[in-house]
Amino acid sequence: MRFDIVTLFPDCFTSVLTSGLIGKALAKQIAQVNLVNPRDFTNDKHRKVDDEPYGGGVGMLMKPEPIFTAVESLPTLPRREVILMSPQGQTIDQPLLRELATNYNQLVIICGHYEGVDERVLHLVDREVSLGDFILTGGELPAMVLINGVIRLIPGTVGKVESLKVESFEEGLLDYPQYTRPASFRGWKVPEVLLSGNHAAIAKWRYEQQISRTRQRRPDLLKNWEQMRARDKGDKGDKGE
Repeated sequence: MRFDIVTLFPDCFTSVLTSGLIGKALAKQIAQVNLVNPRDFTNDKHRKVDDEPYGGGVGMLMKPEPIFTAVESLPTLPRREVILMSPQGQTIDQPLLRELATNYNQLVIICGHYEGVDERVLHLVDREVSLGDFILTGGELPAMVLINGVIRLIPGTVGKVESLKVESFEEGLLDYPQYTRPASFRGWKVPEVLLSGNHAAIAKWRYEQQISRTRQRRPDLLKNWEQMRARDKGDKGDKGE
């Protein structure tokens, strides 16, 4: 998959893109990241990318011309999606990451800055995406989160594909508690069932823990999960299964 990141601060991505699994995935060419600076597409000597908003207001807006020219300079691959990182957009969640990793082979990600972008930039954009209901100084950090979340779902990035299937949010529930050696640490012991070798009992315990943990920490997720299960049972009933 190809990622084209339109950003005024390409240096921000250096550490993120060279570290850990993401760095290894890029080194193996599982994914490719191309950084594009709108300043390189300005026509004035000051390389001006922002200006005052019409009608007055606080702060500056990113101008449309450099962003349009930057995006239009990129190759257009089949199954391309142009995304604007914006607090007004769809919140990043696991289903969105799966959709992007599965359905597209090019993501163009525009990072806003200052007070945002000229509204006409939305004519370039297929969707707006947000990290959450809060404001940051720019779209770079949310873009890093999006890139990380998508690349790790691309086959070849994570060594054990099975590990992706049992993570928090993959089945609509939070993850179960996990332990490693030593079996006892400062008086806190690993649950006996995990030491039993009884795989059926372990699977049952983990499933129960997922439900319990989700109920305690994210009742909203549990409600969605229960509704989804009810729909699935209804669909199977309709089909006579």
